[in-house]
Amino acid sequence: MTDRLKQVFSQLSASSKMSSELWQNVPLAPPDSIFKLTAAYKADTFDKKVNLGVGAYRDDNDKPWILPVVRKAEEIILNTPALDHEYLPITGLPEFTIAAAKLILGPDSSAIAEGRVTTVQTISGTGANHLGALFLSRFYQWSGDKKEVYLSDPTWANHPAIFNNVGIASLYYPYYDPKTIGLNFDGFLSSLKSAPSGSVFLIHACAHNPTGVDPTRDQWDAIAKIMLDKGHYGFFDCAYQGFASGDLDNDAWAVRFFVDKGVNMLICQSFAKNAGLYGERVGALHVVSPNKEAAERVKSQLSVLQRSEISNPPSYGARIVTLILNDPALFDEWKRDISTMAGRIIDMRKELFKILTEELHTPGNWDHIVNQIGMFSFTGITPEQSKALTEKAHIYLTVNGRISMTGLNRNNIRYFATSLDAAVRGTL
Repeated sequence: MTDRLKQVFSQLSASSKMSSELWQNVPLAPPDSIFKLTAAYKADTFDKKVNLGVGAYRDDNDKPWILPVVRKAEEIILNTPALDHEYLPITGLPEFTIAAAKLILGPDSSAIAEGRVTTVQTISGTGANHLGALFLSRFYQWSGDKKEVYLSDPTWANHPAIFNNVGIASLYYPYYDPKTIGLNFDGFLSSLKSAPSGSVFLIHACAHNPTGVDPTRDQWDAIAKIMLDKGHYGFFDCAYQGFASGDLDNDAWAVRFFVDKGVNMLICQSFAKNAGLYGERVGALHVVSPNKEAAERVKSQLSVLQRSEISNPPSYGARIVTLILNDPALFDEWKRDISTMAGRIIDMRKELFKILTEELHTPGNWDHIVNQIGMFSFTGITPEQSKALTEKAHIYLTVNGRISMTGLNRNNIRYFATSLDAAVRGTL
């Protein structure tokens, strides 16, 4: 072999070695627990299998439901030749951001009237959480050297990951009380009082995920008072407006109350659940500022951050929601659709409670099934009982005992109830 060939061969070998070793130090990440659960359910051939892990609405036949009002809005869009596929502004479709702010803050919101609200269209609620966290990481006046956010224990699994990705560490405040399967209100208040002044608290606006446990209005009042006294910042996540109680205004009560009280805050808003637009990724971030001038500065920086990440948001889902929010007839139909979804979930809670308590006489207190609200319910069962339900009864739920109530229907609720009863008794 000539010297030149040896040189070429050596260079190719070195290049090949470098290519093969390029990503050797990248660790294999564990799969997302919910998506892993869904994949296992789909692969299961058992005819009575039940999926209680998915966070998406299903009708009484266990099928995805496209809201009738969404179908009508899509038809209008399809028959509007003037619509194009041009880029939206960086902060989103203006008609959408205005209407979305009024939906969550109220049409008569003084904060909106005074120009103190900055709204940016986001990639659903997840994008709103990310953009809000990124904004705080850059511009919030943190107390001390550390950037930290207080999350409820437990919280949506994505929350700590979102904050960690922008350099904000997660701390946890007591929220769920396993003894009562309800709210640990005293623990919550204690954390608010003991946290350094000006701390950031992420708060679920309604239908707490994953517990389904919400504060009462009197408890919200007490929380707001301490937030004001301590100068804490409220990072509200609202993924279920209307979907919790069936009433859009009722589910926005806490957010509007805190804004009216003057709590420093932002709100993350999603239209995935209440409009069934899971794949269209429609959401908004609303930052409430002390005055109009501050709101303009906030908007300028949110625009810079948004531009560097997604440039501008998608238009299709935002157009659907805008039509619904701005057309009185469509808006009334949407409220009926929301009531249908929330009503079916409430009916499933009542039926499950009835079977467990009146028919099966399942050991324990099951009042929490009907006292909790929204898509999810914390059953209060142990990880071992949860695993038994999945492994022996083919009922797929998270190991912490959380179930999605939308996965229950008249065809499978009795099978689930009897399996749950057996798991609790240790006879499954």
